[in-house]
This record gives sequence, C-alpha cells and structure tokens, in this order.
Amino acid sequence: MTRKKKDWVIGSIIVAVMIFLIFTMVGRQTAGSRYEGVRLSGRGDKIAVIELNGPIYSSRHIVRQFKKYGKNKSVKAILFRIESPGGGISPSQEIYNAVKRTRDSGKPVVASMGTVAASGGYYVALGADTIMANPGSTTGSIGVILEITNLRELLQKIGIKFDIIKSGRFKDTGSPHRDLTTADRQFLQNYVNDGFEQFVNVVAEERNMKKWQVKRVADGRVFTGRQAQEEGLIDLLGDFEDAVDLAAEMGGIEGEPTLVREYQRHHSVFDLLFEEVTRIIHGLRGAQLEYRFHIR
Repeated sequence: MTRKKKDWVIGSIIVAVMIFLIFTMVGRQTAGSRYEGVRLSGRGDKIAVIELNGPIYSSRHIVRQFKKYGKNKSVKAILFRIESPGGGISPSQEIYNAVKRTRDSGKPVVASMGTVAASGGYYVALGADTIMANPGSTTGSIGVILEITNLRELLQKIGIKFDIIKSGRFKDTGSPHRDLTTADRQFLQNYVNDGFEQFVNVVAEERNMKKWQVKRVADGRVFTGRQAQEEGLIDLLGDFEDAVDLAAEMGGIEGEPTLVREYQRHHSVFDLLFEEVTRIIHGLRGAQLEYRFHIR
C-alpha cells in the first residue's frame, strides 16, 4: 500500500469514527426518555424500588426518584437495586448524597446489590441503612482511576499538528495529542490521590471503620458478596426478595408489600453499544476521575 493510499485509509477511519461518535452522543441525549413514570396508585403501604443499571454518567434520574419517593407518605421504605460497575466521581457522590439524605430523613433505605455493584456502584450504596448482596455479587473495587488517550503518534502519521496557547503549564495536561511530562504525572497523581481519600473517608464513616482498615482493602481489588461481608463492607447476604422482606420490616409493613417503580424500556443492541462508546468518549474528553471497576 502506498503512503498516499495509507494516509487516505487512516483519514477515512477517523472521519467514520467521528461521525459515529456524533450519532452516539445524540443517542445518549435522548436516553433520558427511557424512563416511564408510574403513579403511586392504590391504597396501602408501599416499597419504592429505585434501579441503577449500568455505568454512572449522570445522577439526575436516580436523585429525582429519591426525592419523589422520599416525600411520599405512602412509601414506607426504599429498595435501591444496584447493577453498576461505577463511573464518574461527581454523579456517584450526588447519588450517595441523595441516598444519605433520604436515610437521614427517617425513611428506611435498603441497598440491594445484583451481579456487580463495584467502585462507584459500591460508593452509592454507602448511604443506605443496610447493604445487602448476593454471596456471589461482585463489589468493592474501592479506588480511583484516570485514563488518558494518547493519539500523538496517530496524528503525526496523518499530518495533524496542534498549536496550543495556554495560560499555565498544566492547562493542557491530559491532551490526547502530546505525551505526559514528569510534572504532569505528579500533578495527576495528586489529583487521583485526593479523589481516593474522599472515597476512603466515606467508607470509613459509613462502615464505622478506621481509615487504615479501609486502606487495607482499598487497593482496587473486588470481592464477592461473602468476602465483602467478612471485611465489613456490607451488612447482610441475600437476594432481591430478601431485600424486599427487609425493607418491609424496616418500614413497618405487615403482609406482602406493594412495590412501585419506574420501568425502563429494554436495552437494544444499539443501547449497549452506545454505553461502551460513551465510555470511550469520556476518555477522549481529557483527564477525568472515575470510581469505576474495569470489566473486559
């Protein structure tokens, strides 16, 4: 293949990827319409089920539901079902705060872990009164990760060069078109360390542990639900039905409770693809801290 033809192929690939990313972002913008609101109809005491599914890129839908159900007097308890490997630090913290405010208002909150509730997925559970997981649930992964995409060599091959005018030496740290300097790495490590300390402090406070005890298990490793209970990271072992029974008991509900929830339409293949590409987009945007467990 000639150099000219090779450059044309590489350029075509980049253009195709950019077009795909644009359509992906449009898809993500309309993703909020997946939720179908339900009315709290019928008499009797209820348990509201709030579901967190997938990576945490936004807190809006979850926080809104906690506000709504937290204020409704017919809802006696909230079951927070978590199926998430985590995600952005800020939305994870916002969800945790919403859970904690609801708990502190006097309305019981039970966090129920599904297959995966790790890193940010574990962080958001910390605001609940009780954390329950299946013996085989994957949780833990206490830590922070920051990924930076380096496209410098690719851009050089196709003849693209960036001229940067900046106000300070760290203003373009994490740019995909240049390598990190030693100073960049130290700056970013301090950035990561602060996010990590915030995570450790919350775990220590909510799980009544010493910081050294948290740091002993906060090296990014994951645990099964049974291991997490042994380490003091969760309270009880049980499945979704066990969590319903516990929420009913904590809410003072006699008999079989009525469950209310906001249903989410089924994910299509394109939705699943959008989730993965959105993760890539977040990486291309620059240096962003995440409480996220990597699943490959």
